[in-house]
Amino acid sequence: MHQQSTRTLQDVRTTLTPEEVIAAATTFFSRRGGIYAAFLEKQGPGWASYRGQGGEEIALGAQVAIDGATRVSGSSYMFDQQVARFLSTLPPAPALSACQPPEPEPMLQVTGITP
Repeated sequence: MHQQSTRTLQDVRTTLTPEEVIAAATTFFSRRGGIYAAFLEKQGPGWASYRGQGGEEIALGAQVAIDGATRVSGSSYMFDQQVARFLSTLPPAPALSACQPPEPEPMLQVTGITP
């Protein structure tokens, strides 16, 4: 198996909001030098696509996870190294522990009732 197939879709968890992630990506990709620059083409709530040299597309999505962190996914066929570099600039969210399930929602407590 070649390396490209393992890098087509990349994702990380960060402490930034989805809006901050998209803003950071727009700045990051537009400031790359030469053939590695890419510019915002389309954008929506929690996603953006960028076009680079030769029409190469970069797609990014960001969504708040159940634990409050933001999960960011990025995909590109030719710009996979640039996507990896961008994702590495994001502040990481605390790692999830497989042994620790998320804390349950507090239960409603009724007070003032006597048997």
